[in-house]
Amino acid sequence: MSGGGGGASRRAVLAAGAVALAAGCTEYGDEGAEPEPPDSPAPDGATPDAKTPPAGDKPPAGPELAKTSEVPVGGGKVVKDRKIVVTQPEGGTFKAFSAVCTHSGCLVAEVADGTINCPCHGSKYRVADASVADGPAPRPLPEEKITVTGNSITLG
Repeated sequence: MSGGGGGASRRAVLAAGAVALAAGCTEYGDEGAEPEPPDSPAPDGATPDAKTPPAGDKPPAGPELAKTSEVPVGGGKVVKDRKIVVTQPEGGTFKAFSAVCTHSGCLVAEVADGTINCPCHGSKYRVADASVADGPAPRPLPEEKITVTGNSITLG
């Protein structure tokens, strides 16, 4: 093979192949892979609610974050070792969010006066939805999935 120009063309072909592979593209599909079946409907034909398991089924318990009694109404609790903040915006409604500030990655320190507060640069987030109440945070805290069973709030 001659050394003139063929290398650039080969690089272009290899680069295009790498992009297609990274994007998961195949010309003929994945012969060995089978699609995952959709969630099965409940026996009566209804689709079970994702948050409320059917009677008798118990969701897998994640690590306990707090007791409901530890999370004041209109306030919250920072669970530093899990980097999560649990709030109770209204009586009986519990929410959880990442405790990592979206401004510079500091851990929020407290929940007071209806906001989740970061000590590094003064960002504040609302307890109801973790939206930014006061900057410099550029976006809300990401929501975390929790389960409340009795007096226990668990991750997941």
